[in-house]
Amino acid sequence: MGKRLDEPESAFLCMLRDRIDLVHIPFTERGSRILFSRTAESPQAPFCIRLAERWVKQEARYGNYRLRRPIVDGFRLIAPDGAPLPVEVTSYPHLLVLSTPLGSVWVSFQDMETLHFWLPESAVGFRFQVQADNGRLDRRGGTFHGPRNTAYTFNTRLRLNRLAEQPDGYFEVETVPEAGSGTAMVLNISPRLGFNRTVPPAEAVIPAAERRWHEWFAAAPPVLPRYEKQYYYAWWVMRAGLLSTRYYMTREGMSPSKVHYVGVWNWDAYFHALAYRHVDVRLAEDQLRLLLDHQREDGMIPDAVHDEGIVTHLSGPVDADVTKPPLLAWTALKLYETSGHLDFLDEIYEPLVRWNEWWFAFNDDDRDGLCQYNHPFSSGLDDSPLWDEGMPVEGPDLNTYLCLQQEALAEIASRIGEKSDVPRWREGAERIVRRMLEQMWDERAGLFWALRRDESGREVPVRVVTPLSLLPLWTGRLAPRVQRRLIEHLTEEREFWPLYPIPTVARCDPHYDPNQMWRGPTWVNVNYLFIEALERIGEVALARELRERTLELILQHEDLYEYYHPETGDHPPRAAPIFGWTAAVFIDLAVQATREASRAAKEVT
Repeated sequence: MGKRLDEPESAFLCMLRDRIDLVHIPFTERGSRILFSRTAESPQAPFCIRLAERWVKQEARYGNYRLRRPIVDGFRLIAPDGAPLPVEVTSYPHLLVLSTPLGSVWVSFQDMETLHFWLPESAVGFRFQVQADNGRLDRRGGTFHGPRNTAYTFNTRLRLNRLAEQPDGYFEVETVPEAGSGTAMVLNISPRLGFNRTVPPAEAVIPAAERRWHEWFAAAPPVLPRYEKQYYYAWWVMRAGLLSTRYYMTREGMSPSKVHYVGVWNWDAYFHALAYRHVDVRLAEDQLRLLLDHQREDGMIPDAVHDEGIVTHLSGPVDADVTKPPLLAWTALKLYETSGHLDFLDEIYEPLVRWNEWWFAFNDDDRDGLCQYNHPFSSGLDDSPLWDEGMPVEGPDLNTYLCLQQEALAEIASRIGEKSDVPRWREGAERIVRRMLEQMWDERAGLFWALRRDESGREVPVRVVTPLSLLPLWTGRLAPRVQRRLIEHLTEEREFWPLYPIPTVARCDPHYDPNQMWRGPTWVNVNYLFIEALERIGEVALARELRERTLELILQHEDLYEYYHPETGDHPPRAAPIFGWTAAVFIDLAVQATREASRAAKEVT
């Protein structure tokens, strides 16, 4: 007897059995825009297919991508008499097993645009609605054309194949094949005019899908057993979240959340790259290249890139250019430390220089050497109370990033032979810290304040206590007295050190709301930056404690969320699921902890 195709040999795939619940976590594939989901946790609930696409040009007709109706809706398995069949689901990264009273239907990805359905020997059919402008039946299935083109195709005769146009822009299909061995259907959804209607045997499709996923997991460095289940799920997120090249997506790019944020966002890409460097350095580098492909002539890098365009300007909540924090050079150096690819540093040096110059040329209105955010979204902390009193705001976080960026540029310049550039970058890094101490440091409060101009034009502090007031620690250039004051704030339970640090607004601040985006929840990417900051200034034990608390927070849940409640560890209702940089941070911190444990074990022996 041959191997059963519904029992994967890969231990990684078995470990992730049923982690894809279809209701909150869709079945998808690397590069694919197809999200195969279920409407509820019930054997009677239908399935649907959404597309991870923005369709900006179609929004007036079809609505926002988070809210519009699925392109394939009401997808049910049916008996020959048309009665809907109850379905129990078993899931793996490469395969869904849909069990019915008439046998099981096995679903896998044939390619990025095609789902393959292997049917039982008994006659099991399908009923579903397709969004389309027109549709037509043929002897093998049917084809539909509209905003996206859809085709379903069987490899056998059909005992029933019925099409009915609906009044809401959909066509309803009811189709049942003749009973028999080896029956399969493919469902192809594509922006192209040509369809993929080839129906290969499941014996070829399912093992190929299993092999793709196994090789991905096998490439990841091993971690301690306590991290493994969440670690490999995080690697599932990092592969499943990739979007293929199309139009403005010049490289394969990772979306922050394939069900919630469709496209590639600037600073999300930096954290994604940190994870990818452990399995595929070229893929990691391409997360940065994709952004640099769309760098403006003035040096600015877009806020986001999606299929149909880039985001460089928004009219709300203020009308201004929008980007994200300048962490690209810092990320590039981390990739170089893993890969040794000097040619990559050589390739991106000039664009990085232009990026750095853009900040100082267009974001320092008062020419005091400290840069400002002109749009709140440029900070990455979209709804932080730091912006409530208006823009622009000079942030200690932004100027810390610019210090780190110039340090990284000095290191890159040195490595690629641009020795004459090194002094100006080092002097620039030192100068910006000196300016922060002169203008942002409050000796009495023991904090760095963000600054804005009041109605009279005077520069005044924005007295909202956030971890950004502590981030200059990361520069490693502060006097011990200043460092101690900042660490006292960081480790104070009433401020930033609850059970799951670091809340994005201090718990003692009147603006603190632990359920609202950047007004209180813990974001693990912020923790990642502080872990590195603490290590840099020699606070290794504190860095280790923050790393362990961060890992414990992420381990609490089956899924990986955008942000968390700092006191309970719960995920607030609006936190996006299958979140990319949470996966990436978990991966990198778990690898760090594992390597540290391995070094400690070797020292003992």
